[in-house]
Amino acid sequence: MEPAGSGMTATADLCDAHGEAAQVCEITFGDYGGLTAFSGQIVTVRCFEDNVLVRKTLEGDGRGKVLVVDAGGSLRCAMLGDQLAQMALNNGWAGVLMFGCVRDVGVIVSLPIGLKALGTHPRKSEKRGEGEVNVPVSFGGVTFRPGERVFADEDGVVVLRTKGEG
Repeated sequence: MEPAGSGMTATADLCDAHGEAAQVCEITFGDYGGLTAFSGQIVTVRCFEDNVLVRKTLEGDGRGKVLVVDAGGSLRCAMLGDQLAQMALNNGWAGVLMFGCVRDVGVIVSLPIGLKALGTHPRKSEKRGEGEVNVPVSFGGVTFRPGERVFADEDGVVVLRTKGEG
């Protein structure tokens, strides 16, 4: 089964079909974008209360990709707002998984893009340019590796392990 209109296999069906090879993120994220189901090739950013690398990454071609941001789980500022969400949409990103907060959700919810985050916060982030891009990031009991595939829907977030990994 696929979520209605998504063209994507449901996370529950992936778990049934792949067993332990389907890594399930233990965090319950909120849905803040106009789409609740999305999937794609993982691109990662690791940063803390500084979204410069998030912006730089979203400026690139995102067709078939999902940006996974390890913002350290910070609840002290937003790492993405309506302008970056619109940029992601314009550049073809399937969605963003934010281990941190977002803002401007009144606008973002009207955009046809997937956005899952821990919560919302009205304060913007710092602009120092610190962090790393396309490195493995881990949160919620899952390691998100660049190039692997992530699937997100109303039931949760699943990463399929690449063959040969333990």
